[in-house]
Amino acid sequence: MDVTGEYDEDEGGWIEAELAGIATEEAKREPDAGPLPVVAVVGRPNVGKSTLVNRIIGRREAVVEDVPGVTRDRVTYEAAWRGRRFTLVDTGGWDPDATGMALRIAEQAQIAAELADVILFVVDASVGVTDSDEAVGAVLRRSGKPVVLAANKVDNQQMELEATGLWSLGLGEPHPVSALHGRASGDLLDVVLDALPETPPQTFGEGRGPRRIALLGKPNVGKSSLLNKLAGEERVLVDPMAGTTRDPVDELIELGGTTYRFIDTAGIRRRDRELKGADFYAAMRTRAVLERAEVAVVLIDASEVLTEQDLRIISLVIDSGRAMVVAFNKWDLVDEDRRYYLEKEIDRQLVRTPWALRVNISAKTGRHVEKLGPAIERALESWGTRVPTARLNQFFTELTQATPPPVRGGRQPKILFATQASTEPPKFVLFTTAFLEETYRRFIERRIREEFGFAGSPIEVTMKIREKRKKK
Repeated sequence: MDVTGEYDEDEGGWIEAELAGIATEEAKREPDAGPLPVVAVVGRPNVGKSTLVNRIIGRREAVVEDVPGVTRDRVTYEAAWRGRRFTLVDTGGWDPDATGMALRIAEQAQIAAELADVILFVVDASVGVTDSDEAVGAVLRRSGKPVVLAANKVDNQQMELEATGLWSLGLGEPHPVSALHGRASGDLLDVVLDALPETPPQTFGEGRGPRRIALLGKPNVGKSSLLNKLAGEERVLVDPMAGTTRDPVDELIELGGTTYRFIDTAGIRRRDRELKGADFYAAMRTRAVLERAEVAVVLIDASEVLTEQDLRIISLVIDSGRAMVVAFNKWDLVDEDRRYYLEKEIDRQLVRTPWALRVNISAKTGRHVEKLGPAIERALESWGTRVPTARLNQFFTELTQATPPPVRGGRQPKILFATQASTEPPKFVLFTTAFLEETYRRFIERRIREEFGFAGSPIEVTMKIREKRKKK
C-alpha cells in the first residue's frame, strides 16, 4: 500500500478509513426517457409570455422585463404538471407587420409554432383583440395544430367578463389567467395537458441522452453564428449589435455521427455590476448553463487581441471543472502577422490552460467547424477517464523515486498512497505524511497529464495529510 516501499500497519488502517470516507462525487445523470411533447408559447410582444413560462415551470428562468422584445430566440424549458412532463418553448413577440430584427424574432416564433404539438396563444385581455392578434390567430387557425387561447392579465371577475371578447379570434374558448399572480394557471395547464398527444412523434438517442455543450464567449464573438452553421439553419438570431442573445438556446446537432445538445448563451461581459435589467439576468442564466454543461466551447475572436473578458470566461470554466475546447473564431480574418502575435498572447496569457484543446474556425464561412466534433469527443473522453489504482500507485512509486518531494521543515514528505476519487472532472487524492509544496503539486499534475493524457479536461490533485505519530 505504501508507494515508498515501506508498509506501516497503523498508516494502512488510516488510509483505508480515509478511503471509505471519500465521496465519489460522480455525476448521477438520469437517462432521457425519450422525447417530450412540445408546447409553444406564442403571442405578440409584451403580452406576458415569459412571465407565464416562469409561472408554469415554477422558477424565474425566462428573462422578464417591462419592455417589448426582451425574448428574441425560441428558448426551451422542461415543465411538468400532474405528473406529465413536456417541453415548453418561450418565443419572442410575433408581430406579422414587424420589420428588421423584430421580423426575424417573429419568424422564430412562427417556426416554434410549426414544430410544436400544442400552441399556447397568449393575448393581453386588458387590451383586447388587436390587429396583430387577429393576424396571428389567422395563421394559427390554418396551421391545423391544437391551440389553447390564454387570456392573460385577468386579475378579477370583471376582467373575466371582458376576456369573453376574445371568442372573436375564432380559436375556441379563451381561458382567463394571471401569469403574474398565478390566478387560474392550474386550470390553464389542465387544458394544455388535455390537448397534448399521448405518444411523442419522434425519438432521440438512448441512455444518458445527448452530451451537453455550452457555447461561451464575450458578446458578438460569433456564438450564435456558430450554432446556426452547425444546425444548418438560422436557429438563433445573429446581428452585429452585441447582446442579441439573452436566453440560453439549445439545439440537438449531429457531428461525426454523434448527437450533442449545443446551448448558445448570452455573452459574458466584463463586470456583472455594470449590467442592468435583462442583461443582468441573461448573465446569470449563462452561468447556470455552464454548471449543467459537460463541455464548454469558449469562442475567442482570433482577429483581435485577447481581452480581460476572454480570460475571465476561461477562468469561469476552469473553476466550474468542465472540459474545455477553445475555438478561435473569425480565422478567415487572421493574417500571418496576427497569427504570430496570437501565439505570443496564448503563451503569455493562457498559461493556466495548456491542457485545453484548440480549434481554429470561421463560423461565418464554415472553415474547419467539422473539427469541433473530434475535439469535443476527446475532451469528453478525458473528462470521464479513470486511472486504475494499481497503475496510479506504480506511477507514483516511479515518480517519487526519480524526483522526491522537496524537504519541508527538515522532513521529507512521503506519498503513502494515491487514488482517483472521481471523474467528470477527474480528481486525485494523495495520502501523504506532510504538506506538498504547490510547485511539486503542479509538477505532479504535469506528469499525470504526460502519462495518462487528460487533454481537454481539468484535473484536481488534493492531499490527505497524516503526520507521523510520536512513539510512546
